[in-house]
Parts: sequence; C-alpha cells; structure tokens
Amino acid sequence: MSRNRRERAESRAKTNGPVMIIAVIAIVGAAALAWSMFGGGGAATEIVEFAEDEAPDPQELIQLAQGILKGDADAPVQIIEFADYQCPGCRAFATNVLPTLQSYIDAGSARLTFYDFPLTNIHQHAVLAARAARCAGDQDSYWAYHDVLFGRQPVWSAERRATDEFVEYAGLVGLDQGNFEACLQSDRFATEVSASVRLGQELRVSSTPTVFVNGTRAQPATEDAVRALIDAALER
Repeated sequence: MSRNRRERAESRAKTNGPVMIIAVIAIVGAAALAWSMFGGGGAATEIVEFAEDEAPDPQELIQLAQGILKGDADAPVQIIEFADYQCPGCRAFATNVLPTLQSYIDAGSARLTFYDFPLTNIHQHAVLAARAARCAGDQDSYWAYHDVLFGRQPVWSAERRATDEFVEYAGLVGLDQGNFEACLQSDRFATEVSASVRLGQELRVSSTPTVFVNGTRAQPATEDAVRALIDAALER
C-alpha cells in the first residue's frame, strides 16, 4: 500500500471508529446467535464487548438499543429495567413486582423502558430469548410474549435448544409462527441486543434485574424500593 493510501485508510479508521465497533458487535453477535441456534458451542452466544477506550456515544447506544417502552412516553417518572429472560430474579420481578407498578403506568405517572442484559456466561439461551421477544414485538405482541417467556422460564431454560419452544410460544400469543420463526432464524435484532448490553455496561449494570427510577438505582429491585423511588419522584 502506498503512503497516501495508507494515510487515507488510517484517517477513515479514526473517523469511523465508534461506528465500526457497533458494526463489529452486530456482525459477531449475529454469527454467534446463528451458530448457537444450529448446534454451535455455548461460547458463540456471548455478546462481544467494547474496549473501555472505544466506547461509543451513549446517545448512539440508546438509539441502537431501542428499549421497549410500556406506558406514556411523556410520563414524568421513568423506570428503566435491565433484565435477562433466563434470570430467576428477573422472573420474580416480572411476575411479582411489575404488576404492582402497573397502576402508575396506567395513570400516566410512570413509564417503563425494558433493556436486554443477557448474562451469557451463565444463561445459554438468554440472547436468543431476548431476540425472540423482539421478534414478537414485530407483530405488536412484545409484552404478551415477555410474560410467556418469564412464566415458562423453568421449561425452556432446561432445554438444550430452546428454539422450538420459542416458536411454540409465538403460537400461544396468537402470532404468525412462520414469520416469527423466520425472524428468529435470522440475525434480526442482534444489533439491538448487543447495544442494549453495552448501554447497561455504561451504566455499571453487572447483575439482573437492575432497575433505575429517574436515574436512581433501586437497591435492591424490590417492590418496596421501586415504589418508594416512584413516590418520591412524583412528590418532587
């Protein structure tokens, strides 16, 4: 390569660094998912992480992650949840705590934004489950599928391959199973899940569920702790 060509290449690399990192995450994440779904090893399902000195702009991550909204986007209180569909603690939050917060959401006082944070080192189906829920969202059934995934977590978590169960659940919530399966077998939403994980890392999320209320972390993510933060935010 000539000196001029090399300099131009180096200049492009510096300019496009963050964008290229996101692209790498999407490509490697997609390949990992496909490998896992068709019999690959567990390591292939891991989300590729950014180097600490190469983190993209947080606003870019928010746009790429496309958190799933529940409630009025203009509600004054924002609840943010980072969760793993294969995490028992997330199942407990989804089935025991989230329903108690619904009154705030229905009243327009609070909104929930759900972000994926699959713990791939201990949960082999977590990334695929995250993508499955987003595939259900393509047919306007994200939250119905969310509830089924958590409700049946002990069943699909124990399977060597969970793909068949996820397609079956699509039928349970009234989805077109053919379209759902095509989405699941593709690399669709690999970018969103990967960016969601990185966004959580930027916010120092390390376990699930992690819940923030107007930027304050609920510690622990119990009903009492979350409701107390919501009530305090509404009073302010």
